[in-house]
Formats: sequence, structure tokens, C-alpha cells
Amino acid sequence: MARNASSRSKKSGLGPGSLVHVGRRKIDRPRITLIDYDSGHFLEKEVASLEECLPFNLTSTVTWINVDGVHDPDVVEKLGQAFGLHPLILEDIMTTSQRPKLDDLETSFYFVARMIELGGQGRELVTEQLSLVFGRNFVLTFQEAPGDMFDPVRERLRNGKGRIRKLGPDYLAYALLDAVVDHYFVALETLGDRIDTLEEELVRNPREETLHAIHALKREMLIFRKAVWPLREVVAGIERAETPLIQPSTNIFLRDVYDHIIQVIDNVETYRDMLAGMLETYLSSMSNRMNQVMKILTIISTIFIPLTFIVGVYGMNFEHMPELKWRFGYFLVWGVMIILGLGLVRVFKRNQWF
Repeated sequence: MARNASSRSKKSGLGPGSLVHVGRRKIDRPRITLIDYDSGHFLEKEVASLEECLPFNLTSTVTWINVDGVHDPDVVEKLGQAFGLHPLILEDIMTTSQRPKLDDLETSFYFVARMIELGGQGRELVTEQLSLVFGRNFVLTFQEAPGDMFDPVRERLRNGKGRIRKLGPDYLAYALLDAVVDHYFVALETLGDRIDTLEEELVRNPREETLHAIHALKREMLIFRKAVWPLREVVAGIERAETPLIQPSTNIFLRDVYDHIIQVIDNVETYRDMLAGMLETYLSSMSNRMNQVMKILTIISTIFIPLTFIVGVYGMNFEHMPELKWRFGYFLVWGVMIILGLGLVRVFKRNQWF
């Protein structure tokens, strides 16, 4: 977070469209891969220099250029100039804290989505910004680091299976967005299993670690919600757009993605409600446990208060206390205290106080 704030401070006072990277640098140098295809042609390669990509802007095939690492302004600027992207779009690409949004550029579409995966030893949520631009014959994707969920799409392109090689860049953009949404379900399934396990632990033996786990899951659900809710409007905006860049046959697939996003939102809201209920259950359980402890202590105190009073009376050491001269006074006081204590215990049990 501190690095994000520092990067944003560098943009203070700069003009609109100034290319300054905002976010963490996750790769040393950008990595660029290119896929060019149509129904009878397929080319895939990792390019050594950006100039190798530029001629593909003039071809009639579909070209998908993927850039891993958005911290280099030269790469982003040259690619944007080659494909006619507005400087403000390039600025958004390099600002990796964007919320999902859609920009209709007339000759192309630009949208932002948040990719979500479970990573790390604790299997915490890892989010990454995906910036995607598609136009008449191209799709550009910008990611923060190598490694994504697009391998099934690449495999379909390599094998030429299905309709993906026969359709245009709008369908490829749909396929990539669909892969992002499908991984939401994968992450939600894992989080759902963690919630179920936590719920069992909450009923069986709630501990302080349980509370920390509930708060951690609530934070992850908040991240999920911030990533998914705006994406619904992005897909709806693409579907409603009246443009030759999106074929009518693609709209039905976009509606399917929209339905999937609604399902993800429903699951996220359900899990958030469950976690809120679990938090209340934990607090109630801790309160009940504290009440039980206080009740036991109160009962013990109630039993010993009169006994302490008797002991205090006969511990005053006045000279004229006839009981002190009795032969069986000591045993009599003990008897009175035992009977009094047992009597109080019986009263408590009769009233079901313990």
C-alpha cells in the first residue's frame, strides 16, 4: 500500500495521460507473446522486441498480443500508438489499482477486470488487474505478472477446436473474460470449504484463532465483492453497445457471462451473510462462556460470604464472648457453617442455577 501511495504522489501535478506506473513491480522486464490466427492459419511466439508485433495491425487475421508487466512506459506507449489507443487508456493500463470499468473508444473497446486466484501458503486471495482492448482485428491484454488462467483458451486456439478460430476478436475477448469469471467459481469453492470447516470449529471449540479466521474471510469476501459488482456493469455495457465490433452472435455468450457473474455475486453475498452470522455466533458463545464463569464465581462467593461473616465475628477477640468458653463451641461453629453451605448449594440446585 505504501508503494502505491508513493507512485501516486509521483503523478501529482502531471498532465492527463502521463505514463507513470502505479502498483507493485512483479516482473523485471515485460514479456510479450503473440498469437495470430484465422480458420486456416495459426502462429504463436514470444517476441523479442515490440517492433515484431507492429506489422500485425495491418493483417486481416485476428492478433492477440499479451503483455506481462505494465511498468515499462515505452512498451505501453509504443503498443498504444501502433493500435490507436488514447493516452488516458494507456495511463489506466499502468495504474494497477483500477476498478472494473468499460470505455467505448468507437474504434475499439477497453475494459478492466480483476483476476482472482488463491495463492501462497495460507491460500489467501491474490488479485491482479487485467486490462483488455479489442478492435477490428486485434486483442491486447496487459497483465501485471506472468501466469494466468488463459491456458485453456490458448489450447483451443492451438487445436482449432470449436468456433474460436472461426470468429473474430470480440469472441476472443469474451473467451478471455469467461475464463476470468470461471476462476471466480474456483476460488469461491475453496473459500466455501474454508467457511464450512470454520463453522464446524465454531460449534465444536471456538477459539481466538477462529475469530481471526472469520475476519480474514470477511476481508477476502470484500475483495471479491469489489471485483465482481462493477464487472456486471462492464459486461452489460458491452452487450448493449451498438457497434460493428461486436457481432450479434457474440451477445448470447456475453449474456451467459453476465449470468455467471450474477451467480458469483449471489454466492459472495451468501458467504458474507454466513460470516456475519458466524461472527455473531462466536461473540454469543464467548459471552455465554463468560456468563458461565461469572455464574460459578458468583455461586462460590455467595456460599462463602455468610461463612466469612461467621468467621469474622468469632475472630474479633472480644473478652466477653461466651461461645469461646464452650467446650464444643469450635465444633458447633463448624457444623453451622457446613449446614449453611450445604443449604445454599441445595437452594441453588433447586432453582437450577447450576
